[in-house]
Amino acid sequence: MKLSAFGEKFARDSGIVELMDDLGSALIENPDMIMMGGGNPGRLPEAEAVFQQRLEAVMGDPQKRHRLFGRYQSPKGDHEFRSEMAAFLKKQFGWNLTASNVAISNGSQSAFFILLNMFAGEMPDGGRQSIHLPLTPEYLGYADSGLSEDFFTATRPEIELLDHKLFKYHVDFSRLALDEQTGALCVSRPTNPTGNVLTNEEIAHLDEIARERDIPLILDGAYGPPFPNILFTEASPHWNENTILVLSLSKLGLPGVRTGIIVAREAIIHAFANANGIANLACGNIGPAIATGLFRSGEIQSLTRDCVTPFYHERAQNTVEGFRQALGGLPYRIHKPEGAFFLWMWFEGLPITSQELYQRLKKRGVLIVPGHHCFFGLDNDWPHRHECIRVSYVQDPDSVQRGIAIIAEEVRKAYSR
Repeated sequence: MKLSAFGEKFARDSGIVELMDDLGSALIENPDMIMMGGGNPGRLPEAEAVFQQRLEAVMGDPQKRHRLFGRYQSPKGDHEFRSEMAAFLKKQFGWNLTASNVAISNGSQSAFFILLNMFAGEMPDGGRQSIHLPLTPEYLGYADSGLSEDFFTATRPEIELLDHKLFKYHVDFSRLALDEQTGALCVSRPTNPTGNVLTNEEIAHLDEIARERDIPLILDGAYGPPFPNILFTEASPHWNENTILVLSLSKLGLPGVRTGIIVAREAIIHAFANANGIANLACGNIGPAIATGLFRSGEIQSLTRDCVTPFYHERAQNTVEGFRQALGGLPYRIHKPEGAFFLWMWFEGLPITSQELYQRLKKRGVLIVPGHHCFFGLDNDWPHRHECIRVSYVQDPDSVQRGIAIIAEEVRKAYSR
C-alpha cells in the first residue's frame, strides 16, 4: 500500500499527535499521571452548572431538541448563534458585524487547518506563499497543519529579563523580515504556550504591517479576549476588516463540544464556509445550543469576569510561587504569566534537551510539553528552543504541587550530572 504525499505528511508523527496520544494513553496506563501538559481547561463547578442549565432548557423543548440532534446546519454554522455572536461583539466593541461576518467550525483546530491553507502553500500562478509567525514560540498545533513543506517562517523574539526570576517575549520588529511570499501573519493572544499577551501597541503595529502588504492578520483568541478572557494584564480586543479573529468555546470549559468561531469580512467567511462544507459538511450543534443564550443575555461577561478569570489567575500565582520555592538556586526563569493557563519555564544552559526532560518526567508520572516543538519556522541553531517547557496548572492544587516537586528534582539532576 502506498500513501500519497498528503498521506505521508499527515500520517507521520508530530508534536501535537505525540501530546494527544500521551494524554490519551496516560488515562489508560497510569490513572495517577499528573497531567501538566495538555490543554484541557480546569473544572469550574459554577461554569458547569450554567452549561447544564442551558442544555437542560434545550432538551426540555421538543423543537429545540430536534434542532439539536436532528438537523444539519449550513457550512457557516447555526444562524441564530452567529447572529447573537455578531450582535454581542458589535454591542461590546462597536465592530460593524452581522451574521455574515461569523462562521462556526468543529473546534478552532479545524478552523486553522482551513484558514492557514487558504493563505499559504502553492498559489494558482505557480508561486508559493507562507504564514509568518511574528512571535515565537507559538502554538504547536499549527506546526503540521500545512499541506506543503516550508509552510511557516518565524521571527525570534526579543527577550526582556524581569525581576523575581521572570522574563517576557516581545515582537522584535527590527528582525521582522517579510517578503513577497508572506501570505498572512498569525499570532495567538494570549500566546499558547507561554502565557504572553502581545501589547495593544504590538497588535496595532502588526495590523499596520499586514494592511500595508494587503495580507490578513490572523489572531488566535482561544484564551480571550473577549472570552474566555483568561487575562491577567490589560489588553484590548482587536478586530477590523483585515483581521481574522478565531475564538473558541473550549477554554470557557466546553472542549468536548468542539466549537470554534471565525470573525472576518464577508468574503473570507464565504470562502471559509465553502471549504468547511467540503471538509466537514456541517458543524456540531451542541456548542451553539448551550452558548447562544449566554451571548444574548450578556451572561458570558459575568461568567468570565467572576468565575473563569479569577480561577486561573489564582492558580497561576500559586504555581509560580511553588516553582520559586522548589527551584531555588537553579538557573531558571518563568515567562511572566499574563494569560492562558500555562507557565513557560526557561532553564538556561540546561545540559539535556527539553525532549529528554519530557521523557524523564513521563517516567516519573508527570506530563509536560517539551518546548522545542513550539519553535517551528525558525532555524534549529538557537539553544533557547531546547531549554524551555510548557507546564499546565489546571489540575487540582495538590497534584500540581506534587508535579512541581518532581520537575524540580529532575531539573536538579540534569544540572548536577
